[in-house]
Amino acid sequence: MAESHGNAQGTTAHTEADGGHKAPFPPFQKDTFASQLVSLTITFVALYMISSRVALPRVRQTIDDRQNTIEGDLARAQKLKDESDGALKAYETELAAARTRAQAISNDTREKLNAAADAERRALEERLSVKLADAEKTIASTRAAAMSNVRSIASDAATAIVQQLTGATPDPKLVDGAVEASMKG
Repeated sequence: MAESHGNAQGTTAHTEADGGHKAPFPPFQKDTFASQLVSLTITFVALYMISSRVALPRVRQTIDDRQNTIEGDLARAQKLKDESDGALKAYETELAAARTRAQAISNDTREKLNAAADAERRALEERLSVKLADAEKTIASTRAAAMSNVRSIASDAATAIVQQLTGATPDPKLVDGAVEASMKG
């Protein structure tokens, strides 16, 4: 174990300075500064070349592909929007035409129904006026018959009253004349 401990001391001896102090941080050492600067420049140039020739073109291609996809999607969306706007305008035009046709059909039907109702009303008025004229004739004939019956009844009643009051039978012509005069006046 002592040997292995000695080996461990041997490796640590390189990092320690004389006197047991540790060596300063390598980038801050003056004697290695120039070589570190050269290796840093070479590494930077190599990384720059690799990234500019390999990685950056791939990133640029990915960005271009995404941009083209977005522009294509936007163009397709605009096309679909234009188509939907056109379909909406066509629908509104058809709807307005359908409303106009429906209004015309409604007006035509209303006019036909009004004409039919007017014709039916006139026919009914004619039938009622014929029935009214017939009823008036019937009433007039019934009135005339009733009036003639009234005259004979009035004559009979007047004869009976005079006979009752005077005891004598009056002249039928005089009774008829008196009844006729009282009916006129």
